[in-house]
Amino acid sequence: MLASPNMLVILVVALVAALAVTGYSLYQEKKRPDGVEINLGKNGVSIEKK
Repeated sequence: MLASPNMLVILVVALVAALAVTGYSLYQEKKRPDGVEINLGKNGVSIEKK
């Protein structure tokens, strides 16, 4: 059993926060457009297929 009811609240809040961060990360990844990305930097031109 947990030491106190506060530990249960902290655990639930931590799990909800982790779920929110994971969901936001997946949303950002899915929102990224498909296609070709062309970058012009100090090392020249790089072309990356997305």
